[in-house]
Amino acid sequence: MRIHRDTTYLDDADRGATVAIGNFDGVHLGHQAVLRQAAQAAEAPLGVVTFEPHPREYLMPEAGPFRLMNAEARANRLEKLGVVHLYELAFNAALAALSPEAFARDILAERLGLAHVTVGRDFCFGHGRAGTAADLVDFGERFGFGVTIAELVETGGIEVSSTQIRAALAEGRPRDAAMMLGHQHRIEGVVEQGDQRGRDLGYPTANMSITGLHPPKFGVYAVKVDVLTGDNAGRYDGVASLGVRPMFGENIPNFETHVFDFRGDLYGAQLSVALVEYLRPEEKFDGLEALITQMDADSAQARAILAA
Repeated sequence: MRIHRDTTYLDDADRGATVAIGNFDGVHLGHQAVLRQAAQAAEAPLGVVTFEPHPREYLMPEAGPFRLMNAEARANRLEKLGVVHLYELAFNAALAALSPEAFARDILAERLGLAHVTVGRDFCFGHGRAGTAADLVDFGERFGFGVTIAELVETGGIEVSSTQIRAALAEGRPRDAAMMLGHQHRIEGVVEQGDQRGRDLGYPTANMSITGLHPPKFGVYAVKVDVLTGDNAGRYDGVASLGVRPMFGENIPNFETHVFDFRGDLYGAQLSVALVEYLRPEEKFDGLEALITQMDADSAQARAILAA
């Protein structure tokens, strides 16, 4: 997949794509439906037009972390779904100020030279989100690109959306989130140097930052671990703790994963950790012996869940 971050001057081979447009936060079932319809309309390489940073990050910086995945994780997921061109438009003051007509004409038609565009029925664009999917159809007719509008997707009588998925994760319901995502929710990032307390307790962990991401419910999870880079690349089972580590007086949320039956060094490796099942909330124990006893129980429970 080719990722285009500077779209000012594109080669002819990178223009004329058939694309889906959206933020694609989580790449959930609704997003996947839009991608499938875009692929069906494709007489050219399949592409995605998205924005970085997420418009909500730019327009409402005080809102706090909300993203389900960072840009790299989103790109990885889109590539698995057959996307050939990923156009990451820089969302800044200039782009935010464009009227719906100017966005359709200047960006979609002239800069990217798109052949066809697919969007969800709830798609809005342009300054103040003034443009609708119906408006995009009209602009496409004027500026020379086709438009398909995809219907919204429901599962279990609930409209699939990033908002609903965030709510499920915040309530410790990763299986419900997975039903809407069409895949397990994953936290991806580079393993960072930790304080190595886990190693001293017999449970070494791979530490990852969740800065900028919507925090799922703090607590302990059964997880699937994909090590994406390095000599230990592969898939493993594990148990992870997400939160502020009240046992040790820490207050910066982070994500610590103990990989079962693993011997090796993961520092600097890129990990993708899937939340499978929520086991329990964070706790502060009376001492290290009680903590280790609980970690033993957590590991046993996680192994049983993952084996099933």
